[in-house]
Amino acid sequence: MISSSDILHGKILIVDDQEANVILLERMLRGAGYDSIESTMDPFEVCALHLKNQYDLILLDLQMPGMDGFQVMDGLKKIETGGYLPVLVITAQPGHKLRALKSGAKDFISKPFDLSEVLIRVYNMLEVRLLHLETKALYDQVVAEQKVSERLLLNVLPYSIAERLKGRPEVIADSFTDVIADSFMEVTVLFADIVDFTRFSEGVSAEKLVTVLNEIFSEFDNIADHRGLEKIKTIGDAYMAVAGVPVPVADHVARAAHMALDMMEALDAFNKRNGFKLQMRIGINSGSVVAGVIGKRKFLYDLWGDTVNTASRMESHGVSGRIQVTDATQQRLSEPFELEKRGTIDVKGKGEMHTWFLNGRIGLKPE
Repeated sequence: MISSSDILHGKILIVDDQEANVILLERMLRGAGYDSIESTMDPFEVCALHLKNQYDLILLDLQMPGMDGFQVMDGLKKIETGGYLPVLVITAQPGHKLRALKSGAKDFISKPFDLSEVLIRVYNMLEVRLLHLETKALYDQVVAEQKVSERLLLNVLPYSIAERLKGRPEVIADSFTDVIADSFMEVTVLFADIVDFTRFSEGVSAEKLVTVLNEIFSEFDNIADHRGLEKIKTIGDAYMAVAGVPVPVADHVARAAHMALDMMEALDAFNKRNGFKLQMRIGINSGSVVAGVIGKRKFLYDLWGDTVNTASRMESHGVSGRIQVTDATQQRLSEPFELEKRGTIDVKGKGEMHTWFLNGRIGLKPE
């Protein structure tokens, strides 16, 4: 809220080529309690002074030699690009009043001066100006907070999904019931898990544990961005990503294979930098999934379906330091990938499955 004290502290510039008028106006204003008053008799100085001091009100005489008040206002418009000119014109010519208002002035004072008129118009103008600035500041704050909210939304949801949610006021209400769910016939799901991480965590501090996971998973996030996968979530020391969701792509299997190999290389590099011996299992499967958003306030974009469950089983039934893939994935892969038959394994909830190890790239260096 704007108080009377705020208004009396408003910054005022008096512009008039007649010294007597400047002195009279300044005495009037100081007598009413205004304490931040400057003046100039040179209209050519006004724009530079306003650019430097950002006055809340400019009392501007219209008839001045060399440069009249209308020309001054034209210059001020280049500074006040928001369209609001804090100008109260001073004129003895009735015909100039309407022209001044059309030129952007917000009000006028007639000569000869009437004390009551001057004080009322100055007070009202300052109040409007300060309210305008306060409203603009609040608007800028809302815009900044909106940008932060959008960035946070993009951190938990894919871009296309975030765009579908934006602009829906009900999204932040408990009554939000709209469902975002899509079916994808051809995707590849990747699960990764750091082996024996629970045992590793028992020997380090909580801060160190989080630092380790953050460094590893941040690198995985970079790989996902580079390879064109969508990170779905992390659960403890497990990492889940998918290729072909939410935007279908023809090379989803190759993208996931490249990412898995990159992840293994990234973990090796991390171990060398930090003197650790962490290892990882990765499981990959291809097929159809359902993807969508669940939750009312803490949104989660997730995947469901047998393809997801099988990819998870490929990881949990895998081998430390290896990437295990299903027949469905192997059949969709071609060069430059090197695959090794693992054979048939008994998979919980699935029975016997024939699986493969993804060993590397043939004749290609990682990008």
